[in-house]
Amino acid sequence: MKITIAGDHGAFELKKEIIKHLEEKEGYKIINLGVDNGESVDYPAYAQKLCNTIIEKEAERGILLCGTGLGMSIAANRFKGIRGALCHDEYTARMSRQHNDANVLILGARTTGLATALAIVDVWLAEEFEGGRHQRRLDKIEL
Repeated sequence: MKITIAGDHGAFELKKEIIKHLEEKEGYKIINLGVDNGESVDYPAYAQKLCNTIIEKEAERGILLCGTGLGMSIAANRFKGIRGALCHDEYTARMSRQHNDANVLILGARTTGLATALAIVDVWLAEEFEGGRHQRRLDKIEL
């Protein structure tokens, strides 16, 4: 599975750890869209870059990170076809995939510990969309 990952300056350390974690597993090709240091950047540019890779089918799923995850959530969900989910635990990660077919996982680096973040990523990548009544609901979102 091809996964794009991007984050702002507030999340570059967590992004580095998530990439390392995923590279140790089989079956994932990681595309790092930046940033890789703590120098201040504007998060919407990185959300746009990542969302475009999903829209253009260069990757199947994406992971966005910022300090709280809120800014990335707002920015990502402006794009048609993007279903970004800010997840705080394994349950929200599971439901975002099963019921909402989230194609972008969003994490807050300052609000989510490393172990929890890695567990969220693992669950989110493992889960599949259930379809059925959930597809009907998603169809109502797409304009």
